Amino acid sequence: MQRVLILMSDTGGGHRASAQALAAGFAERYGDRFNVQMIDLWTNYTPWPINQVPKSYRALVTDYLWLWKVAWRTGEQNVVTEPGMRLVGRLVRRAIRRAFDEYQPDVVISVHPLMQHVPLRLLRHTLHSSIPFVTVVTDLVSVASVWYHPEVDRCFVASEEAVRRAKRAGLRDSQICLVGLPIRPAFAKPVAAKESLRLALGLESERMTALLVGGGEGMGPVGEIARAVAARLVADGRNAQLVVICGRNEALRREMSAHPWPLPVRVEGFVQNMPEWMAASDCVVTKAGPGTIAEALVCGLPILLTGFIPGQEEGNVPFVTENGVGAYSEDPAQIAAILSGWFGPQRERLMEMGVKAKAMGRPQATFEIVEAIVGLLDK
Repeated sequence: MQRVLILMSDTGGGHRASAQALAAGFAERYGDRFNVQMIDLWTNYTPWPINQVPKSYRALVTDYLWLWKVAWRTGEQNVVTEPGMRLVGRLVRRAIRRAFDEYQPDVVISVHPLMQHVPLRLLRHTLHSSIPFVTVVTDLVSVASVWYHPEVDRCFVASEEAVRRAKRAGLRDSQICLVGLPIRPAFAKPVAAKESLRLALGLESERMTALLVGGGEGMGPVGEIARAVAARLVADGRNAQLVVICGRNEALRREMSAHPWPLPVRVEGFVQNMPEWMAASDCVVTKAGPGTIAEALVCGLPILLTGFIPGQEEGNVPFVTENGVGAYSEDPAQIAAILSGWFGPQRERLMEMGVKAKAMGRPQATFEIVEAIVGLLDK
């Protein structure tokens, strides 16, 4: 059994979700040929205070956004990042070597922007190992330069802009693979009709259905948006219902569950069956997270974006709006008006956006990535 080691970190839910999608892809395509392990390298192997860095991410992108913007811009300067990575590498070299000694991988996959430079330097220049090392970029358009390293065997990206950035970072055409984002294989499987799925999920089958999500952590003004949308849909006489996915934000789930809604609303916490919730819905209302966008496209769902994390999600907004698969607004009242229009006089436009979204989706991306990695091992 060959060993696959996926390096990730719990800075937002997307990196773990991508790692899990790849692990599921290996299992579905190749059965028990591969032993796939995912590790949070920084949290579980590096010493204090470096192992505390992942915990700061959510606070940065919610409470200290100005500091996140500074960090993002600084990270785009190679004159800063290269010396910084070398310094960090000296501090954590023994810890990362311990991880490699423990897992003895036949291939290493990075799904995090800070998992290229230090592990690769250790593998290539200290351990003198030639095992394949690949990067699976989990950002869609605005890809930070630290994602790219000229010594990787393959770098999988999801957009033409990501390809251009990779080339500017010094990667060759032979290293770059444009395949789409890795999403769970369940999204690529046929699903039942919307009406049947709605009944199975405890929804009303004939109502237009909007899916409101805040990512795995339930980030953003989900509650404020949900209340505005519900009030507007009722005022405009729409035959509609809402599904609000609160993720791991238990406070939000309790707040939403206790609210006296004027129309049918289903409130959920963290869910494992997102493919079903999406397939049962007519559109998704979400911040501009790349994973949710990729999943919505595969499901043929129009996307109403409500915000973005500066830097890493910024380019996702024009990606959605300029391709005609959705709209963008940060104002809850305007979000409610847009959604009411989609469920009313603009129903035909909603259907057209759904068709375009489906055409842009890459349901086989996960399997394409996995098969390409196995190709490196089989050489």
